[in-house]
Amino acid sequence: MNLPFEPYFIGYQLNIHLILEYLAFFLGYRYYVFLKKKSNDVISSNNRLSIIFAAAIGALIGSRLVGFLENPLVEISKETIIQILNTKTIMGGLFGGLLGVEFAKKRIKETNSSGDLFVFPIVLGIFIGRIGCFLSGINEFTYGKETNSFLGMDLGDGLLRHPTSLYELVFLIVLFFSLKCIQKNREIKSGALFKFFMIFYFGFRFFIEFLKPNVFYTLGLSSIQILCVICWLYYCKTLRMLFVGKNVR
Repeated sequence: MNLPFEPYFIGYQLNIHLILEYLAFFLGYRYYVFLKKKSNDVISSNNRLSIIFAAAIGALIGSRLVGFLENPLVEISKETIIQILNTKTIMGGLFGGLLGVEFAKKRIKETNSSGDLFVFPIVLGIFIGRIGCFLSGINEFTYGKETNSFLGMDLGDGLLRHPTSLYELVFLIVLFFSLKCIQKNREIKSGALFKFFMIFYFGFRFFIEFLKPNVFYTLGLSSIQILCVICWLYYCKTLRMLFVGKNVR
């Protein structure tokens, strides 16, 4: 199979990345509904709906903002404005969604943790989306730098590059089953599973960014790596408890 993978259906070229992106949202949501039915959710339906709405708004803003900050010095024109509006990143979406949820919970005075139910649906959604990124090859800016490693692949430009989307797929499988194991075998506080997910995923993304051909750096780090550091600072108490082996609150 050649990359980018651009199949045709009844004479029309399909945008496989966009199709898988929509599929990721659909299956992620259906998985969330399935898990919610099996859980003893202490958050009322109205408050849960408010939290989901706030997460969506925060994710929308965050994904676009961080996407723009990946190359903030782009020349402003009609074409680049459209490109900027279409640029998005899951990292900004996750952190923006987190801030949106925290804001909403303060407004509605909800004190119970709300993130654990979203963890596995989010992992599933990212996994499906990354398949789309891989199949898009160099058409989607998630590919890696050139490499002489045996792991190098031709992603559509004739050069051997790190298939960073495949690396992430492997990581997500390990993360999914690791979090399942933690949930089953370790007694943790409500909300801790989501914190684990954020810390581990943002940690992976911090290091994988060194394998990507980023074009804009601040203090030697890309905008996504800076966001990863901000996320670690946000969860510094959880990180400290992880290292000393205490229960995470």
